[in-house]
Amino acid sequence: MFNLEVSDDQRRFVASNLSSVASCYVLVTNGGHPFTFAIYADENPVGFVMLTYGITGYEDPSITDDSYCILRLMIDKQYQNRGYGREAMAKILEFIRTFPAGPAQYCWISYKADNVPAKRLYESFGFRDNGEVLGDELTTVMRL
Repeated sequence: MFNLEVSDDQRRFVASNLSSVASCYVLVTNGGHPFTFAIYADENPVGFVMLTYGITGYEDPSITDDSYCILRLMIDKQYQNRGYGREAMAKILEFIRTFPAGPAQYCWISYKADNVPAKRLYESFGFRDNGEVLGDELTTVMRL
């Protein structure tokens, strides 16, 4: 799982999987509820997802309380443009809608403005920018 990487030009968009797993400690100690998942195609690991409920331990938008956040979604550079990100997003949202850590009205994601493929993917699932900027990232929100 830790060998999966995005392409060099995408590294500025997503943290490494090892860093993401380490962030789970911060989330748990701050009262968050992290969930991590490997994305597989048949028997091959192709990506990684990390989400949390409630507190993230990072700069948060106004809707953070009692909401789910997709903190990381990455597909390895060898497996991109094959639909795995779209399929993973559908499964993630299906999981979130079971409210595994508690009830929520929203799911949110932050992304860099120049990450156009991510913006398109999120919008295709019903996410909409809410105008909040976290550091250098825009916040996009979906009502569950």
